[in-house]
Amino acid sequence: MSLRIGMVGGSVGGLFAAVLLARQGHRVTVMERARHGLARRGAGLVVQEPVTRILRQVGLPRLAEKGVWAAERIMLDAHGAVTSREASPQMQMSWDLLYDGFRKLLPEHLYLTGATVGEAVPSPDGVQVVLEDGRAFGFDLLIGADGQGSMVRGLVAGNGAEERIRPDYVGYAAWRGLVPEAAMPPDAAGELFGRMAFHNGRGMHALGYLIPGAEGETAVGERRYNWVWYRPLSPEALQDLLAHAGRAGALSLGPGELPADIRASLQADARAQLPPQFAAAVAAQAQPFVQPIYEYETPRMVRQRIALLGDAAFIARPHTAMGVAKAAGDAMALAAALDGRPVDEALAAYERARLPQGRAMVDYGRRLGRSLSMSP
Repeated sequence: MSLRIGMVGGSVGGLFAAVLLARQGHRVTVMERARHGLARRGAGLVVQEPVTRILRQVGLPRLAEKGVWAAERIMLDAHGAVTSREASPQMQMSWDLLYDGFRKLLPEHLYLTGATVGEAVPSPDGVQVVLEDGRAFGFDLLIGADGQGSMVRGLVAGNGAEERIRPDYVGYAAWRGLVPEAAMPPDAAGELFGRMAFHNGRGMHALGYLIPGAEGETAVGERRYNWVWYRPLSPEALQDLLAHAGRAGALSLGPGELPADIRASLQADARAQLPPQFAAAVAAQAQPFVQPIYEYETPRMVRQRIALLGDAAFIARPHTAMGVAKAAGDAMALAAALDGRPVDEALAAYERARLPQGRAMVDYGRRLGRSLSMSP
């Protein structure tokens, strides 16, 4: 049975599910609110088993081989000395390369940009959707793959109305940067490149590693250094920061949105608190960005003909490095459930399979945060 399926959100989670479901013969429409799509919005990611599995399913297995290898893990003290070293080969691939690979598998007319959902009205046998620009659709199934700030979440996990359910802020944020390889100071590059580096301080945690370039480049000189610095930030300070940046009510600040005075303060703090190698990476970043850390656990993943997927359902702290893998697992489970089953039976099976997985991942991220001396 071919279903009319609406996908709210066109990031990798939505694309994973859209491609799998379209290949099963369903009529899929992806509705992405960004006017120009999401290309060049990502950083790096660790290649987990669900990602390699979904790449094999869609005929892109070699994509998982296009990355940058780190041969070992090192721990740095505050002065930059290596206090421990462990051989632990690991590859980081480009989020952009993954997005582009799946985007090309979906016909252009099935991926709508600038498509913000204004209204979604569910019924026992379908969902009526009206976009803010007036376009209207009738779907047999609506999938919320619209991330941390999901609007579909309220239709499933709330009272069934279009309420916004915001995730829980946990009291700290990741300050991040992507530095072109050539912009890294030679001394810092010599010590950081080719390995994953970490630093644990009082109430903070920093790490960094090389990832491919924006177009997936892995040649020496064309890669990027990805650094992350977790620091406490009270809810009040977070709201002040967002307001100062002109982004009150937002969930994060992207590249170019951090005010110059905050960027200067970040660099000064890095010089005073981080190992010199990491401080040099922070100073080399022209447009750092801020990712406040959130958690969310949905009590349910399905209501009538609406299902949640990825961060719309469960938000785990990024210490797990499994956000994309979780979305891939959700997409494969949903496609498998819908293969040859009645819709309502398939959705119930999907929820049974993925609710425990999502809860376990959120709990794992919480425990990792505590182990790093971050907030509860």
